[in-house]
Amino acid sequence: MKPEVSMGRTLLLTGRPGIGKTTVVKTVVETLGEGAGGFYTEEIRGPGGRQGFRLVTLDGQEAVMAHVNLRGQERPRVTRYGVDVSAIERVGVTAVRQAIARGQLVVIDEIGKMELFCGPFKDVVLKAMNSPHPMLATVMAKPTPWVDSLKLMPHVMVWDVTVQNRDEMPSQVYRWLER
Repeated sequence: MKPEVSMGRTLLLTGRPGIGKTTVVKTVVETLGEGAGGFYTEEIRGPGGRQGFRLVTLDGQEAVMAHVNLRGQERPRVTRYGVDVSAIERVGVTAVRQAIARGQLVVIDEIGKMELFCGPFKDVVLKAMNSPHPMLATVMAKPTPWVDSLKLMPHVMVWDVTVQNRDEMPSQVYRWLER
């Protein structure tokens, strides 16, 4: 499926893992309050380090998206994590649909390998990009055909978050939103 976009404005933040993309998104969302909807992803930490990832909607719902203890042949895996595709659809996709319906800034953190196992997630990303509302999303830096095709679409800006610019990035995002 080749994505197409006809409307909307989309800002994709990219950069290496741990550089601060989610921090930028959370800072922007805290300022906007109810003017934003969608979700962000956070690590689940435990003994021995990272155990998985949780989706957290901007209105407080949560679901475990991937975990080392999620097993089963029907589950897709990314490195050592089993991915719960139904959690992505139930919580993440629903949050994005609601943000679009409410006319909010659509926030998606992130459009990554795990999320891409969910067909409805890919559909709602395209729906958000086609909506008249702005979208702020994070994407993996590693080349991935579907995500790379998003980066090339009209009305899409891609900003690289680095150690040098991450502290100033929220104010740059606010200026982008004001245009």
